[in-house]
Amino acid sequence: MVTKKVISTNKIISDLTSKFKDLYQQKPTKAYFAPGRINLIGEHTDYNGGYVFPCAISLGTYALVTPKTDNQVKIYSTNFSDTGINTFPLDDLNINRDDGWINYPKGMFKAFADKGHQLDHQLDHGFNILIYGNLPDGSGLSSSASIEMLFGKILNDQFGDVFSGPELAKLGQHVENTDIGVNSGIMDQYAVEMGQKNTAILLDTNTMKSDLVPIKLGNYKIVIMNTNKKRGLKDSKYNERRKECEEALALVNKVADFSSFGAMSNDEFDEYTYTINNATLLKRARHAVSENQRTLRAVKALRNNAVDEFGRLMNASHISLEYDYEVTGPNLDTLVHEAWKNGAIGARMTGAGFGGCAIAIVPADQIDRFTKNVGDTYNYRFGYDADFYIANIADGPREIQI
Repeated sequence: MVTKKVISTNKIISDLTSKFKDLYQQKPTKAYFAPGRINLIGEHTDYNGGYVFPCAISLGTYALVTPKTDNQVKIYSTNFSDTGINTFPLDDLNINRDDGWINYPKGMFKAFADKGHQLDHQLDHGFNILIYGNLPDGSGLSSSASIEMLFGKILNDQFGDVFSGPELAKLGQHVENTDIGVNSGIMDQYAVEMGQKNTAILLDTNTMKSDLVPIKLGNYKIVIMNTNKKRGLKDSKYNERRKECEEALALVNKVADFSSFGAMSNDEFDEYTYTINNATLLKRARHAVSENQRTLRAVKALRNNAVDEFGRLMNASHISLEYDYEVTGPNLDTLVHEAWKNGAIGARMTGAGFGGCAIAIVPADQIDRFTKNVGDTYNYRFGYDADFYIANIADGPREIQI
């Protein structure tokens, strides 16, 4: 078992250019890329008014684009080739939930048109577009936010930089909440849009204030471990967890006044646990509070070059997600527990959970042995392979010269 090889950007653009010419009988005029993201620590805290600590990665979504003179948008995805070329006019951007992946780009066109109209900016021409993503679908690496921010970049570039980066992130979140039906927080879109190479973002999701923190791991690398167990947020218990946290906070606020669990310290939570007279709600709230505090401690450790302490806090995060928030499952737990046994100084699930990916901090000279041992155990238990990637921390959305 070895880590997955990543195809170079030049090779990807060359192959996509050939495909674009085949589809549209013309050359693309521009190329774009938007990354995916991993969250180093701070899971399910964004909609609880807490801190998150994500970073953009070098895997992501590519687009080749040529403007048109009419108002038709044509989009083809090599990842969903069975759906062919999808077409919609700019004067009919209504969302049909049955349309699947096309709602992500279409939703961004709609959000851009609605908000842009208020600023006297019009979408006055269509496009031919080809997209390709090397983020595994449903992996917890934010393929949806990557697509949303990719189209935010395309539209901003083509129609005059209407929105700032944080504003584009909010448009993407609006698409996720309104058009897709997932009550997610802002972390995914913000991390993708505002990512910078070799840094992670400490984001206070309550105030939207952020701080860039250099990632200096010395002789360690971050390894992404993909369960290859897909999960759909809409079909998972993601929305249920958010509702449980809201119910728990309402119980606390019968006798106190906290804007969110992100506003509570561990000691304050202890003081008011008696108000949450439901075992399940108590566990959900305990994770929301403790994970937020853990995130702040972990960032402090990283700033002090205490990588071992950062790793231990990652481990504690996974335990909280496994037992209190109950969003891991046997696939993620197997990868993380085996990572602990095979030299990782820290490992945890990343993303919403219920499948998808975990991450591990592994000595660089032990990665081959690590992936073989963890991968063999995983295959023995589930009958199929996990995939492993080296996580290179990357910049946010950008144009690629062609």
